[in-house]
Amino acid sequence: MSYAMNAFLVDATAAARAAAAVILRKADQLSSLTIMSKGLNDFVSEVDHDAEREIVKILSQAYPGHSFLCEEAGYQGCCDSEFTWIIDPLDGTTNFLHGFPQFAVSIALLNFGCLECGVIYDPTRDELFTAVRGGGAALNGRPMRVTEKSGLAGSLLCTGFPLWYPSDNSTYFDMMRTIVAEGANIRRCGAAALDLAWVACGRIDGFWEMGLKPWDIAAGILLIQEAGGIVTDFAGGGSSLETGDILTAGPTLQTQMYEAFFPYADQLPIRRP
Repeated sequence: MSYAMNAFLVDATAAARAAAAVILRKADQLSSLTIMSKGLNDFVSEVDHDAEREIVKILSQAYPGHSFLCEEAGYQGCCDSEFTWIIDPLDGTTNFLHGFPQFAVSIALLNFGCLECGVIYDPTRDELFTAVRGGGAALNGRPMRVTEKSGLAGSLLCTGFPLWYPSDNSTYFDMMRTIVAEGANIRRCGAAALDLAWVACGRIDGFWEMGLKPWDIAAGILLIQEAGGIVTDFAGGGSSLETGDILTAGPTLQTQMYEAFFPYADQLPIRRP
């Protein structure tokens, strides 16, 4: 099936836009939202739940035999399905609750363990990042590629550090000091899905983080791979979706990041409790 005619992508896009409409309707009502804590510095609001239900409703109607792995509702649907939709209805909830315009909807489809398609939609900028396995990646329908940075000096990298487990931040700070000493610039934007989309389209040269969840990174992994980037865990393997540890950039820079972070391998992995 071609990229343009991929039915999965069409339906995932429709679901992402519907969820975004839910989010934007509530964006000017932040003071009246019901907000709950899932853990230290980890929040969920009624918007997350409402947006997630909208996504599942649309996709389950289109694909009643599929299963769903959702951030808020967990695993549901047909347990023996070859297809699983991985859904983050609002990545960057803390940003959203502060009126900080850096959040997105993320949807990916897993087929027998392979990422089939991915959609990340940024409702504040009306930017739709899409990818189909073997079919390339696009931003609002235009092909996108990762950057071809040859070294850490002058690169723009993004990360996140575990506010849910502050004692582990020392590892992150050590890693940051190492690459800053090599001339890299670092940002911490607070929405991993959107960070990965920005790597795929070339706004950010590379990204790393540990202890993420599948819904944070599934769509972004495919976007970057289809945009010519490399995605590994910190051992250089392909288990990011399982471990939540991700290190990604264009081929040359990714290798340099891996080498810079190798001395910290014995302090990893960091896992979300």
